[in-house]
Amino acid sequence: MLIRSAEQDIERVIYTEKAIAARVEEIGAELTRRLGDKRPVLVCVLKGASFFYIDLCRCMNCAIDMDFISVSSYGAGAQSTGVVRLIKDLDNNITGRDVVIVEDIIDSGLTMHYLKELLSARKPASITTVSFLDKSTCHDKSLKTDICGFEIPDEFVVGYGLDYANYYRNLPYIGILRPECYK
Repeated sequence: MLIRSAEQDIERVIYTEKAIAARVEEIGAELTRRLGDKRPVLVCVLKGASFFYIDLCRCMNCAIDMDFISVSSYGAGAQSTGVVRLIKDLDNNITGRDVVIVEDIIDSGLTMHYLKELLSARKPASITTVSFLDKSTCHDKSLKTDICGFEIPDEFVVGYGLDYANYYRNLPYIGILRPECYK
């Protein structure tokens, strides 16, 4: 088996570690302005949003509660299966709470739509949606998140928590994966 470095599999970097840090800080400040006098529950959509989520929590200057949910619509492939499965539910009751869903990427919008419906049924005071990346050309405009880190082209991206078959999550930047690596 040939072992290659992850960098060989990256076609090009589209967001550097420095650009990511600066944008996450801006999003943290915006959420603090919006929700600072409340104690929101930030819900991390595992596993992809974990890097963004931790950095975002550190950039918020207000009291927060942290929770985690895990869903899957990709499995080990490069395209959504079209079906969202709940793998791990929240640990806390969100009734009457201000909730912030923190997602890694909006592609088809299916996962975020599913999560908004699921959590809305639990009667939170409000739901704010945050995505690190958005492929806005791939979904209906009605699925737009409240706050977006970066809009990206319809390319398969990895790094900063995003993966292909559980590889590349630990890259400190966002890069476009070479097609030969996933086709």
